[in-house]
Amino acid sequence: MGGNHSHQPPVFDENEEVNFDHFQILRAIGKGSFGKVCIVQKRDTKKMYAMKYMNKQKCIERDEVRNVFRELQIMQGLEHPFLVNLWYSFQDEEDMFMVVDLLLGGDLRYHLQQNVHFTEGAVKLYICELALALEYLQRYHIIHRDIKPDNILLDEHGHVHITDFNIATIVKGTEKASSMAGTKPYMAPEVFQVYVDGGPGYSYPVDWWSLGVTAYELLRGWRPYEIHSATPIDEILSMFKVERVHYSSTWCKGMVALLKKLLTKDPKSRLSSLGDVQSAPYLADMNWDAVFEKALTPGFVPNKGRLNCDPTFELEEMILESKPLHKKKKRLAKNRSKDGTKDSCPLNGHLQQCLETVRKEFIIFNREKLRRQQGQSGQLLDPEGRAGSQQSKLQDGCNNNILAHACSRGCSS
Repeated sequence: MGGNHSHQPPVFDENEEVNFDHFQILRAIGKGSFGKVCIVQKRDTKKMYAMKYMNKQKCIERDEVRNVFRELQIMQGLEHPFLVNLWYSFQDEEDMFMVVDLLLGGDLRYHLQQNVHFTEGAVKLYICELALALEYLQRYHIIHRDIKPDNILLDEHGHVHITDFNIATIVKGTEKASSMAGTKPYMAPEVFQVYVDGGPGYSYPVDWWSLGVTAYELLRGWRPYEIHSATPIDEILSMFKVERVHYSSTWCKGMVALLKKLLTKDPKSRLSSLGDVQSAPYLADMNWDAVFEKALTPGFVPNKGRLNCDPTFELEEMILESKPLHKKKKRLAKNRSKDGTKDSCPLNGHLQQCLETVRKEFIIFNREKLRRQQGQSGQLLDPEGRAGSQQSKLQDGCNNNILAHACSRGCSS
């Protein structure tokens, strides 16, 4: 998909902002509600990354700008061994780009669909690794709200990494979240309750419920409750009241006890912190330092000889995509030369205004540069103190509402 055949790595000015030209596009590997993902190589360092790109006009038309900005703001302040970490963010006229860790092991949904049998030992380690990641997010007041197999990627050794922060939210102190957000089969009872009767709101325990559902599904091949995206909410709440979760008689008692504590309907009684998990008898033998250092061998290692994703993404990008990434440079050059001509087709005024707002408000990020600066000043990486103004802008609960409202009126196609 890309083509720079020179053997000499290009030299970029280290003060220059990273942009699309700094990367060689290798192949498309995924597609989500918010954009597409491809494998890229940074031309100067030769390092490989995953690059997520989101079309600005589509994001405006679908009222998704706020979520993209929220994800960017959250990810800038985070760095953890069990998260998919952000390295760069930049934009051009068409797209917003996020360059993140490349994890070639595929997501857990893909492996479930390939009928992989996950052993108790494999799932036990996943629970520990994910518990460390959730504890870290909690320390920075973040509720992910969409923990599920689709959002857990494996690296080549089989360790798990949480991705997709586009519906994550930040709560401070005793604040609670109250909007209906998530993927129905993995959402905790209290999220549905808020929707039905206003309820008291919900907090970090919702992510631990989702972890319980995910662990159950990995072990069993199906989820503890028969909930689908179309299942009505009153029916779901009734399921939680009357149905009992069935645990396999072949699972060891410790695993069943741990899952029961994660799948406790009352959030106050649910296991929902690293301390809670560490005190579970089933995990008494875990060396948590070794878990954090990725020194324990996962029970399932993805196939290194193949790309662990659906190959049709590449075909779609090459054949069906109206604005393929590998032709971007020529296309933008052509558009720029057209801008001065009478034939150019102007966008409607409001959409143009929205695009301009997105361009101005977009947050450019460069972790490599940040590390260099902090290394020179002797500062330690500190997510809470890092992008000061961005973090405070996010924590006041506004999440770029001004931008979102400015761009949600009259922007439908």
